[in-house]
Amino acid sequence: MIPSPSISAISLGPLTIHFYALCILSGIAVAMWWATKRWEARGGDGDTLFDIVFVAVVAGIVGSRIWHVLTSPEPFFGPGGDPLAVLYIWQGGLAIYGGVAGGALAVWLMARHKGVSFTALADTIAPTLLIAQVLGRFGNWFNQELYGPPLDTWWAWNVTCVTNGQTLGGCEPGTYHPTFLYEQLWNLVGIAILLLLSRRYQWAGGRVFWAYVAIYSTGRAWIDAIRTEPVLMVGPLRIHTLVAIVMALVGIAVFVVLTHRKQQRGGEVVAADGSFELPAQTEGNAPDEDEVEKSGTPPSGPALDPGPGS
Repeated sequence: MIPSPSISAISLGPLTIHFYALCILSGIAVAMWWATKRWEARGGDGDTLFDIVFVAVVAGIVGSRIWHVLTSPEPFFGPGGDPLAVLYIWQGGLAIYGGVAGGALAVWLMARHKGVSFTALADTIAPTLLIAQVLGRFGNWFNQELYGPPLDTWWAWNVTCVTNGQTLGGCEPGTYHPTFLYEQLWNLVGIAILLLLSRRYQWAGGRVFWAYVAIYSTGRAWIDAIRTEPVLMVGPLRIHTLVAIVMALVGIAVFVVLTHRKQQRGGEVVAADGSFELPAQTEGNAPDEDEVEKSGTPPSGPALDPGPGS
């Protein structure tokens, strides 16, 4: 069985370091490193990307917390709730869809400010979001949260409900479906699919991002459906399950539309400046770009990205 950790934080004098936060930060760091490699392969500047991602991370954390509070309001505003706990993000409670929405809005605004292609940014960052989510989900393991129904098998998660010598409120000891692990494995599969197919079929023009949305949401729909923590319900469905189903369908639909538009336009945005042609390839390009020099036929003169979804 998968054991539960005995601690979720360490204290260094007056400073308490929460492992949940370390997992989130490690995911951001690895994603940033990988995104920088991919962005530079598209002719972008690493410092520009850092500025954009820094703002996007802050906006993403705020957006993810807002979405979590809106969809699970009882611990904060219900009977016996603590409104100040809205600020306690180290205790868990960051919802990915709110994070992606907040981060995407920030990236769009920053792309406009920096004069780079939002579309190329979205395609660059998409696979790196999955690796950030893989590492971030270890935070749920440390916090012993977001598990599924009871399970009696060798891969069950043995939840003790005790961390740092204290009992977790609202937690029932037992063996459960390790939904954090299911999502990690699904995200790793998603990375492989994105890299293999985007290289094989030369996806660009926002299609890598919307493929990410479709792939992640498909897995999230069935994984969230078996989670047991209280959440807002829409009929028989958990709100996160419903949103995942809708986003999977939207991702597929937008991908199809963008594919059709590429055929009509004779190409699609692939480079950091919004053009249809990548700069000369150099050693160290991302796996889905290392043998691709062009995406479609470039138009006469540079085709600048007019805005989101282009």
